[in-house]
Amino acid sequence: MCRSIHTLHNFEPAATNDEVHAAALQYVRKISGTTKPSKANAEAFDKAVAEIAHITGHLLEDLVSSSPPKSREEEAEKARARSAKRYAAA
Repeated sequence: MCRSIHTLHNFEPAATNDEVHAAALQYVRKISGTTKPSKANAEAFDKAVAEIAHITGHLLEDLVSSSPPKSREEEAEKARARSAKRYAAA
């Protein structure tokens, strides 16, 4: 999976529309193999991003979880700790 796409489900506060759009954009970039489409492909690219963001929003609304919501700050701290450990060995 693309490293720029982060888990959006079961966080407090819930994922924003901007976060959902950013994840959709990264997904489309990854599968299309381009970060900036040509003029000929721009419409298809933008349509795919919008549709994936829309469907992702529905998915996040419909998912249920029995675990308590995660804290964005705690998850970010865990990621920083993993990164520090990974790069300290190098």
